[in-house]
Amino acid sequence: MTAIPTFRVARPTDRLAAVTVFYREALGFERLASFADHDGFDGEVLGYPGAPWHLEFVHERSGPAAGEAPSEEHLLVLYFATPAEYEAAIARAGAAGANPVPAHNPYWDRIGRTYADPDGYRLALVNSPWPRRA
Repeated sequence: MTAIPTFRVARPTDRLAAVTVFYREALGFERLASFADHDGFDGEVLGYPGAPWHLEFVHERSGPAAGEAPSEEHLLVLYFATPAEYEAAIARAGAAGANPVPAHNPYWDRIGRTYADPDGYRLALVNSPWPRRA
């Protein structure tokens, strides 16, 4: 059997502090690592301890602006195993001031709620475990 590697999604941001607060407070992610002025880059690695994935947000100190999300269909999806976990995630997002936005693809509105982070990237919280059963 092949070992499952850890999966990291890395993306640039011009709003490192605001993005960090959003993912930590609205979604309950934890800081797994951070770095400052690592070859001109500052970054935060966020996720859930022990999960085989995490997100890295990077700000290049003297580079070009990262800009906004390219489209409303650029999104991450989190599937929650139980309705209680989903409801807790929705409550945490609301308590942190995150407001749902209409999903570009209406499918996501049928099975969960979609939020936009400070850069405009979308995150769908789904009220169903993965793999999703039809």
